[in-house]
Amino acid sequence: MEELKLRFAALQKKFDVDSKKNEIAKITDEAGNPDFWNDRDRASSQMKKLSFLQKEVDRLGMIELELSEGESDQAKKDIEELEFSLYFSGTHDKNGAIVSLHAGQGGTEAMDWTEMLWRMYTRFFEKMGWSYEEIERTRGDEAGIKSVTLTVDEPLVYGYLKGENGVHRLVRQSPFNADKLRQTSFSLVEVIPILEKGEEIALNEEELEWEFFRSGGHGGQNVNKVSTAVRLKHKPSGIIVTCQTERYQGQNRENALKILQAKLWTLQENQAKEVQSEIKGEHKMASWGNQIRSYVLHPYHLVKDNRTDLEISNTDAVLDGEIYPFIEAYLKKYSSPVTL
Repeated sequence: MEELKLRFAALQKKFDVDSKKNEIAKITDEAGNPDFWNDRDRASSQMKKLSFLQKEVDRLGMIELELSEGESDQAKKDIEELEFSLYFSGTHDKNGAIVSLHAGQGGTEAMDWTEMLWRMYTRFFEKMGWSYEEIERTRGDEAGIKSVTLTVDEPLVYGYLKGENGVHRLVRQSPFNADKLRQTSFSLVEVIPILEKGEEIALNEEELEWEFFRSGGHGGQNVNKVSTAVRLKHKPSGIIVTCQTERYQGQNRENALKILQAKLWTLQENQAKEVQSEIKGEHKMASWGNQIRSYVLHPYHLVKDNRTDLEISNTDAVLDGEIYPFIEAYLKKYSSPVTL
């Protein structure tokens, strides 16, 4: 128990409860001003920040109560969870994220695999209590999904999901082949942070090319009658963003700009890393052969992460959203925890 109390004392110092309580009071007072709600985006961001801070203060208070009442087992579990949150030390780890899935090599098989991944991730979001919004979906030719983009605007989402970025490989007996031959399929998972106000990259309107068309997605009867869907191209980089699930063109335009900003930030980050790798003499091709995780359903059942070597044989559970162990292993191996 004494060891737990020492670990908790270190956490209290790191999380600075008094500072968090002051910030909570400040936002609460600000929210009481009618003008606060004039800027919808800022108000939403501040209220999410308020909720996040309140949860952290409540967690610390609960651990303090558990220690005072001698509930060592529960206190140890909660302290370990709080210590794990120290691994979210990256610049944008506390931000929400934009998650895109793209079918790769494998034709219809890959599109079906992309839909399986979509289900896996949305189940994981639900288990974590995160709300998400689908802003683009291109259906497969025969089955599955060619591409889909979701926004998950909740605290710490980018920190949790950044390690999911990369190629995911599936090996199974083909359900689309009468002979049920063994088939290998690939999908690319792309995770980028939702940037806060003030972090955006300056955009020149002359560098943007807009195209408007009728949506084939969800959103009500008017979607198919009016050009609500948008396709945005950033000419210098060649990045193209499509948004089509909102009922109104303005909402799709706003989402497209948000995604473009995040993609441009990621592009700059990757370019900086490439320069560093060249200086260090490192180079690795970003190809389908460099998958981060393999999901084998035939002739045996195993999900293996190629970076951490973590293996889980319960493939049904993993594909049903139980991916937390992979996320935890990745963060503990590749992220530097905040020092206490």
